[in-house]
Amino acid sequence: MSFLFRLVSILNVVAKYRLGEFLRGKPGGTAIRLLLLPFSMLWLFSKLRFESKEVRLKLALEELGPIYIKLGQLLSTRRDFLDPLLADELASLQDNVPPFKTPPIESIVLKALNIDSAQVFSHLDAEPFASASVAQVYAATLHSGEEVVIKIVRPGIEKLVKSDIKILKWLAKLIENHTDVGKRLRPIEIINDYELVILEELNLQSEAANTSELKRNFEDSLELYVPKIYWDYVSRGTMVMEKIDGIPVSDIPLLKAHKINLQKLAETGVNIFFTQVFEHNFFHADMHPGNIFVAKHSPENPQYIAIDCAIIGSLTDSDQDYLAKNLLAMLRRDYRRVAQLHVACGWVPSDTKVHEFESAIRTVCEPIFEKPLKEISFANLLLELFRTAGRFKMEVQPSLVLLQKTLLNIEGLGRQLYPDLDLWETALPFLERWQAKRLSPLTLLSKIRDNLPELVEMLPEIPQLVIDAAAQQKQLSNINSTLKSEMLARSALALRSRRRSRITGTALLALALISTIPSANQLLNSIPLVSLGLAVSGLYLLCFRP
Repeated sequence: MSFLFRLVSILNVVAKYRLGEFLRGKPGGTAIRLLLLPFSMLWLFSKLRFESKEVRLKLALEELGPIYIKLGQLLSTRRDFLDPLLADELASLQDNVPPFKTPPIESIVLKALNIDSAQVFSHLDAEPFASASVAQVYAATLHSGEEVVIKIVRPGIEKLVKSDIKILKWLAKLIENHTDVGKRLRPIEIINDYELVILEELNLQSEAANTSELKRNFEDSLELYVPKIYWDYVSRGTMVMEKIDGIPVSDIPLLKAHKINLQKLAETGVNIFFTQVFEHNFFHADMHPGNIFVAKHSPENPQYIAIDCAIIGSLTDSDQDYLAKNLLAMLRRDYRRVAQLHVACGWVPSDTKVHEFESAIRTVCEPIFEKPLKEISFANLLLELFRTAGRFKMEVQPSLVLLQKTLLNIEGLGRQLYPDLDLWETALPFLERWQAKRLSPLTLLSKIRDNLPELVEMLPEIPQLVIDAAAQQKQLSNINSTLKSEMLARSALALRSRRRSRITGTALLALALISTIPSANQLLNSIPLVSLGLAVSGLYLLCFRP
């Protein structure tokens, strides 16, 4: 019954904000709009009808609650499928969720950590200082004097998430099977990806592990600082971490008041992104302004502070390699190379006509490259490339979608800090250095060194492996010889069989002829000697030669 009640509630909100308009003229759209008709009558004179459909969708997701807000944010990353106005509206969704009041933080800590909060904290705020869609955060002080924050997952949210995911999967299947836009957007795949992302966000042990890994990757870095995790006080629904003291990266006036070098800050952000993607292959995939702060020290060489590492992205070695090569080829305007790489790495089907794909890429990229470099959006260029490749049946992998989303965030943030940011100027040297390093003999030696223990362990087994391989080769040769002999024997047998058939046929023919002649003497007397000799020779050749 709860499923049905929640479904009715969702349909009412969909009707209230007239979201059926998105399906106007689409196959299956009429049937869905008829389903919504009873609810639509309740909102016939609502003032919301004067808002644009993009705004109405955003408002509907906000009313449906935090799960749908998160979904809207995820959808906003699929700019390769969405109208730009819709993508912009969805990207503007903010987590502005009222905090929960009960149960009190002390009882949550006791239940999660099986310890009285007074034994751990000398001070613990009763009210949260921040509240988001799936969690809220409290300030506290350990008995050691260290200032920390406690992140708590909203009670009961996992049950709500799973309930809503069931409904979303049902709706996604309905839309994908009955509308053209559904077939292009692939909502079933999006909801499946979303389920993994949102359930991972509810597990603060996973977020704590991601935070620790990111901290190790940037240990002693002057560009990025990641707060410490207190593992003794981490559970699935609770996490304690170091409290940071930084300026929100979106607060430009405050950054200027602290004399932060904004150009250097923007360029450092780009460098951090490429370092995470190509050096560490472990990148923070939720780098919106609310998760990024700037340290107050060293304003001429500013340092970022990153929090909320629930969503982390990584690429396969092949995707990482081909992505770098694709970006380099695009920077050099080598469209043929871009097309060939897409086919080689399997991003588009192997039967794709390279010259047609090259032409499509050139048509998209050339107008962009005619602009000054600082006016070219690196992220939007990648977006257009994905959109163009989509016409050639390219299926964008979830890891690439996360990468695209992160790049959009980074570039947008960089341009906000320093409007003249030339991301290309920063990206090209980095990618060229990365490629040179990958091809370096030292890198090859390093890989050999890393694999040396495994190679050493295999050394005692190599002689036996060689003997086994030789024995197997010999067995294969014997089997091959046996098969050849059998094939020859069968061929000879078949040949003899054909000969016998011919002999029998010839003998029967001869008997038939002889039976028409009164006697053998008459036969011999009636056939010339030369003709008889030729007949015997022909019979021999027919019967005993191949």
